[in-house]
Amino acid sequence: MEAKKLTPANEDYLEAIYSLGGANGAVRSVDVANKLEVSKASVNNAVGNLKTAGLVQQPPYGDIKLTESGAVYAASILERHHVLYHFLIDVLGVEPARAATEACEMEHAISDDTLRRLTDHLKDQVLEKCSLA
Repeated sequence: MEAKKLTPANEDYLEAIYSLGGANGAVRSVDVANKLEVSKASVNNAVGNLKTAGLVQQPPYGDIKLTESGAVYAASILERHHVLYHFLIDVLGVEPARAATEACEMEHAISDDTLRRLTDHLKDQVLEKCSLA
């Protein structure tokens, strides 16, 4: 996904749309605005950017729906968030609310390669704990 990387803000909008509607569901602009605590005008601006990138579809005055590539991109953002969140909590012992905030910030900066390495490391730790039990 790194080839057509969005801004962190646009990734947040994409992730919010995905979390509200899943890969195939349609969501209302007002629901995205409420989730992200932003104005509907901000949502409309971001949706315009996401439409230009081919990641969402929205007919005039209609609901927002992810395209296939939008769903794939959004799922990858959510995966990054989950891996980082669990690393911060389970490995480093960071308090959950702080971990959620910091994982959201980190998910935009981490490369695919570093995320893969982190995921592999975490899997190895889990397997090692299981073999010791």
